[in-house]
Amino acid sequence: MPELPEAEVVAQQLRTHLLGAQLHECRVGRADIVREGLSTLSWYHGAVLEGVERYGKSVALGFKKEDELRYVVAELGMTGLLLFRTTQTKYPQHVHVRMSFTGGHESELRYWNPRRFGRLSLLDRAGLDRYRARRFGVDPLTVPRDEFVRLMQAKRGRVKPLLMHQQVIAGIGNIYANEILFRARLHPNREVSRLRGTTIITLYDIIQTVLREAISCGGSSVKDFFAPDGTEGQFKQHHLVYGKEGQPCPNRCGRIIRRLQSERSSFFCPACQSNRASR
Repeated sequence: MPELPEAEVVAQQLRTHLLGAQLHECRVGRADIVREGLSTLSWYHGAVLEGVERYGKSVALGFKKEDELRYVVAELGMTGLLLFRTTQTKYPQHVHVRMSFTGGHESELRYWNPRRFGRLSLLDRAGLDRYRARRFGVDPLTVPRDEFVRLMQAKRGRVKPLLMHQQVIAGIGNIYANEILFRARLHPNREVSRLRGTTIITLYDIIQTVLREAISCGGSSVKDFFAPDGTEGQFKQHHLVYGKEGQPCPNRCGRIIRRLQSERSSFFCPACQSNRASR
């Protein structure tokens, strides 16, 4: 947390409020919050924010100055947030980077990250290309259906860890993997090699539906996620199984949602998501 929908909500708000603004100053509170490129920090002063893109769970801010493009890539990680100045935070000491702007709808963007699992990277275009190739697989919102089917058919292992493998499919984390698999009626431990082509197509369509629904709801504010303007994501109101251990299955099959503890907690219905079904 945050995952792809939350990162997309962040990117959308930054485009709305800061595109075309000039970066006046960037203050870094602790050097270890910048993974690479700290020596280039002074270049960004006076640059104009020309674009904002999302890659997996990361958000890339593209700056232009004197016909040169450079990027600030923010990993949201487990607890990282990009917040406008007016958004209050519980622990302001964990604001590690402050970027002040002129000419935008907001005057400041802050990088808040108490556990520091995420970092910022300051990159040129070649560096961004290497960063993307190293970290991200296909984007589940833009990958063509036939390419997704071929990708899944070439893989082995259990379906849930594969959905969450960022170098294979970028952006899906534990929350959305649980919700996707429940709607697809797939057990989290189902072997990918046992999935029929029609089942993979159904899975693809459900991934698209769940992620787009979540984005339209502003994401899921399960723990500490807030959009840059401080709003909470409301898709948590539409979660069917995540965090629902002990509650009746929403499909009204008569069974109770169970929790499977493996790498990450999996919530599933033992009837609707049987691991013995031939799918």
